[in-house]
Amino acid sequence: MRIWKQVLLSLAVLFAGLCLWLFVRPDAASTLVRVGVPQSLISMIQPGAGESAGNNRSAQSGAGQGAQGAGQGNGPRAGQGTGPGSGAPRGALVVVEAADMGTVNDRLAAIGDGRAIQTVVVMPQVSGTITEINVSSGQRVKKGDVLARLDNDEQLIERDKAQVALRSAQEKSQSYKNLQSVPRLDVLDAQIAEESAKLALSTAELNLRRRDIVAPIDGVAGIVAVNVGDNVTTQTSVVTLDDRSKILVDFWAPERFVAQLQPGQPVEAHAVSRPGDSCNGEIESIDNRVDSASRTIRVRAKIDNAKDLLRAGMSFNVTMRFSGEPYPAVDPLAVQWDAEGAYVWKVANEKAEKVRVRIIQRNSDRVLVDAALNADDMIVIEGLQRVRQGQPVRIQGAPAPKVAEAART
Repeated sequence: MRIWKQVLLSLAVLFAGLCLWLFVRPDAASTLVRVGVPQSLISMIQPGAGESAGNNRSAQSGAGQGAQGAGQGNGPRAGQGTGPGSGAPRGALVVVEAADMGTVNDRLAAIGDGRAIQTVVVMPQVSGTITEINVSSGQRVKKGDVLARLDNDEQLIERDKAQVALRSAQEKSQSYKNLQSVPRLDVLDAQIAEESAKLALSTAELNLRRRDIVAPIDGVAGIVAVNVGDNVTTQTSVVTLDDRSKILVDFWAPERFVAQLQPGQPVEAHAVSRPGDSCNGEIESIDNRVDSASRTIRVRAKIDNAKDLLRAGMSFNVTMRFSGEPYPAVDPLAVQWDAEGAYVWKVANEKAEKVRVRIIQRNSDRVLVDAALNADDMIVIEGLQRVRQGQPVRIQGAPAPKVAEAART
């Protein structure tokens, strides 16, 4: 397409857009008149639009002249209204909120694993075949109760033989003592044989007792891992006994709490599986070193389980409370940043003062800072962009000074 055709097509499109604008927007004619478009040209496109635009322009001009005359006529009165005695607002309008005090490192929350205060895996002292099982899963046992027995026929025979040998040795020794003709050396040998027979009998009885698998502690039996007829050794696990009268909970505390942790401090624990129940206990022991990888220290708490509701292996939410360290707390909206760091605006004597702060801890509703602030100091939280150092400010909602009082000052 030739260039002159492109120019004509562009002009046609612009003219169509101008006509559409005039029909859609009533104020389009006045806008065109202000930019210098002749009223006659506008009237050709939209009859009557040019005259209304001219009238609007004349009306605006007259209104401007009237306003100028009014301003000239009231000039001194307006100047009086801006003087110090008029009570006119001064300074930026801001919204403030009082600072308060908060604490950090006052609460420790951790996840811990529970274990019985004493756990024993019962194993036979000798090898043999199980002939009797006297315990079942979940049964409470006392120390010394026989949990199972091994075959003991051979040990019974050895005990009986030891008893016979002991009686023979005792009779021989007694006879030698009553006879005066027996040499003294033979009497001594008979006494030694009697003592040896006693020791042999004790050994036979010990071997016989070892065929009984007894409970070493008071506790609750777990699942029995053997059956009658099983051949067991000294490495075979027969049953596990748990003394769960108290539960030990091991958890890891951050190293910043090391100086505050002491044995005997109260602990509150909540079993994850029982969210409505709270258990109270105390710290039993603290590890002697901090883990270099996690920067935490191992702590063990002891919790009473008199109702037998807790089990070894449960997970616990452990909570501890401390006195903590107090710091000023401000609204998160109050903290601003510049090239030198964080700061807040404090209002004192109706003037703004910039106070540098160091953020200690951020919470959802408050920010704890290290700064020269006191409780109840007024901190600006809205209108921050209009505040300058040493500039007077007006607090929204505060009573304005009366005109008479302002005039006296």
